[in-house]
Amino acid sequence: MIFKNVECLFLLLLLIPYIIWYVMRRKKSEPTLQVSDTHAYLKAPKSYKVYLVHVPFVLRLVALAMIIFVIARPQTTDNWQNTEIEGIDIMMVVDVSTSMLAQDLKPDRIEAAKEVAAEFINGRPNDNIGLTIFAGESFTQCPLTSDHAVLLNLFRDIDCSIAQRGMIEDGTAIGMGIANAVSRLKDSQAKSKVVILLTDGSNNRGDISPLTAAEIAKNFGVRVYTIGVGTNGTAPYPVHTSMGVQYIRQPVEIDEATLTQIAATSGGNYFRATNNDKLRQVYAEIDKLEKTKLNVKEFSKREEEYQLFAWIALACILLEVLLRNSILKRIP
Repeated sequence: MIFKNVECLFLLLLLIPYIIWYVMRRKKSEPTLQVSDTHAYLKAPKSYKVYLVHVPFVLRLVALAMIIFVIARPQTTDNWQNTEIEGIDIMMVVDVSTSMLAQDLKPDRIEAAKEVAAEFINGRPNDNIGLTIFAGESFTQCPLTSDHAVLLNLFRDIDCSIAQRGMIEDGTAIGMGIANAVSRLKDSQAKSKVVILLTDGSNNRGDISPLTAAEIAKNFGVRVYTIGVGTNGTAPYPVHTSMGVQYIRQPVEIDEATLTQIAATSGGNYFRATNNDKLRQVYAEIDKLEKTKLNVKEFSKREEEYQLFAWIALACILLEVLLRNSILKRIP
């Protein structure tokens, strides 16, 4: 334990003159009785109050000392500790093309994917997880991190508006999404490295084909789990018109053959999620991935430890007040 305001401990020196003042005052203020011979009082019994007469003063000294300790702010010291935990490195790759606004999943594909993925992240506190998003282009939204609070905040902010407004090219660049994620994992020291790719279409953009990206992932020891999200048949898709937002049904075209081959090449699996429950089941299945041991250096912050001293001071003050107004009460 250390004291944040260690200089405040010098206030303890003030207790010395206070003790001297108490002793000197006690000698002058004690009542006296002059008698010719005290021999008759030698065997007289003493009341227990005689032994308690100085207790209030001692309690006050202790209370003052405890208050000074509180002012000095006692704290536990910072601590670094090496621990071994179970975890893997995961890059989540999410399609944010405008087709993810289709409402065959509720409220739509992108929001359903975000909600279920957030549950997945919360269920894996020991993993390093990052986020890559893609449409016609791909970029990293969040690099690998164990700070899942930051990751979830960034995750909740993603939507399809960046493709709608033309901030990035619309389309589906699956190969670019995988390659971007693999570039974040290739230098990882974890024995288990995983990409979880979620898309609702087929590759139609990008400079890297999905199968080439799968080979790159394989070479770096990265397993790719692919998820095709969307119902069978057609799905309602929002279209902005002069009459407002209208919903038209469009065919769901997921290149399952390519997604299956990507997973097989890299040692992963392909899953199809046709509704919210199926999507949860997919992430639950991926959650059963093997874990590998990671050495983590943990840092513990300083904690304030004044509470015990404050309680002792309060108890001493209350006990002194109780004694002075009960068994040690003085009658003028």
